[in-house]
Amino acid sequence: MSFLRLYGRVLALLRADKWVAFGLTAAAIALAGLQFLEPVLFGRVIDLLSRADRMQVSDVWEAAYTLLAIWATVGLSSIGANVAVSLLADRMAHRNRLAMMSRYFQHVLALPLAFHGDAQSGRLMKVMLVGSDNLFGLWLAFFREHLITVVSALVLLPLTMVLNWRLGLLLIGLVVVFTGLTAFVIRKTQSAQMKVEEFHTQLAGSAQDALSNVVVVQSFTRLNSEAKMFGDIMRQVLDHQFPVLNWWAVVNVLTRASSTITVILIFILGTMLHLQGKASVGEIVSFMGFATLLVSRMEGAVGFVSHMLFQAPSLRQYFHVLDTISTVPERPGAKDIGRAQGEVCFEGVSFAYPTSGPILTGIDLVAKPGQTLALVGATGAGKTTSMQLLQRLWDPVDGRITLDGVDLRDLRLESLRRNIGVVFQESMLFNRSIRDNLLVGRADATQEEIERACRMAEAHDFILRQPEGYDTMVGERGATLSGGQRQRLSIARALLKDPPVLILDEATSALDAATEAKVAKALRALMAGRTTFIIAHRLSTVRDADEILVFDSGKIVERGSFADLLAMEGRFADLVRTQLMGVASD
Repeated sequence: MSFLRLYGRVLALLRADKWVAFGLTAAAIALAGLQFLEPVLFGRVIDLLSRADRMQVSDVWEAAYTLLAIWATVGLSSIGANVAVSLLADRMAHRNRLAMMSRYFQHVLALPLAFHGDAQSGRLMKVMLVGSDNLFGLWLAFFREHLITVVSALVLLPLTMVLNWRLGLLLIGLVVVFTGLTAFVIRKTQSAQMKVEEFHTQLAGSAQDALSNVVVVQSFTRLNSEAKMFGDIMRQVLDHQFPVLNWWAVVNVLTRASSTITVILIFILGTMLHLQGKASVGEIVSFMGFATLLVSRMEGAVGFVSHMLFQAPSLRQYFHVLDTISTVPERPGAKDIGRAQGEVCFEGVSFAYPTSGPILTGIDLVAKPGQTLALVGATGAGKTTSMQLLQRLWDPVDGRITLDGVDLRDLRLESLRRNIGVVFQESMLFNRSIRDNLLVGRADATQEEIERACRMAEAHDFILRQPEGYDTMVGERGATLSGGQRQRLSIARALLKDPPVLILDEATSALDAATEAKVAKALRALMAGRTTFIIAHRLSTVRDADEILVFDSGKIVERGSFADLLAMEGRFADLVRTQLMGVASD
């Protein structure tokens, strides 16, 4: 995205506030015109004073009063326009900054695992915060300052030609030199600044990675190593940043020098024209005022362009995330099936990740409403991936999956996921109160419904023992609770959601025997009357499943009841013997 296209896209985001933007544009044109009048009026005063000795005193004062009245009107109008621009621009920029943060946040949350698997959460946070702050600054600077500069350069500069075309050409030449110099420096520094922003993003990602694994860092005495890695990235930031700063320092020096040079040139040329009777003293003074005003504006514009150049990489990253298209798009006219009956079918389903070989091949299964299917097999056999396909976190590359006979790709994502509940191996809790974590299951649940779900999940008693009961904060990822407590809260959350289809993803594998017994009781309450898929490594937990599916290398190699599979003396029987031998040796 080129510099100008990027700037255009930033301004196009204000489409919802287009009438406010048009009003600010009109105010900017008015301000530019009023600022143009001030040097003209000053020049008129100088001309009046230069010929005052040849006029009647009353005529001098009459002309002076007229000029002063016009000047006062111009000054008051300028103050009013500035107040209006400041108030409207500030409010519009603040409003749209928050709107863009919300848009980014919702968009990223809706993106599938294919995106989040490659993106660090720290990087995404940095892109959101820095990007929205930069948008705010650009909107504010454009309407407060730089729109007036643009109007001055494109509209008012030609008007100086009416006053004196020779002096006007000198000012136009100044603008051309400014523009050419700025464009040259942008070309020289744009790619280098993009590299700097990439290193800044690496800093955010490195910091987030270390902080989210602080226990590992401390346990393995990685403090110095992580600090060194962070310092290495910082040094690369400085190595690439300094050349960019050097170029813009040169521009700033030339910009400041140009003010003096321009005034001197106007004085010299104006004197020559005055001696030839082609310019009055007032015109020369007016053009000196124009030059001072214009140079001031151009200095601001150059500073703005340099500032935007530093911001451009972060804005490109921001727009890159916003432009990311979901790999599981919702089809036009997708259905909302309400509450499903719970019949799930896999019909010849195959899947491969974008950067890997086949994960699933020709998966066929049918789960009738209320049935329990267990998925067993070695790690990497495809069990969890198949359940991710059921939640439409990915789409099959071949075949289809249906819920109540409807292809998942024909359902609205919200409708599909509203009908599926998941209890994960690692309970995922927010750094909020116990009640807020439970309300994730159903936001409108009453306290009575919350407590009933917690009793069914064997969680109510331990919650009451917490310092503030249901209002107790659980810490990041539920750090203040034990594994069993977190898992029972996850089950209560799923009970509140009350989905017709349930996925238990290694829901008890990380628990000790005593805690597992409590959680197993809660799980039985949760599974009652629901179509349930159990992913399990502990084969003893799937004895009561209606059907057990044995996965191996992405295929279902055996299926049947626990007893039938043992009798086959096949892959499942080998898995059971392996686990029994492991228990015996323990």
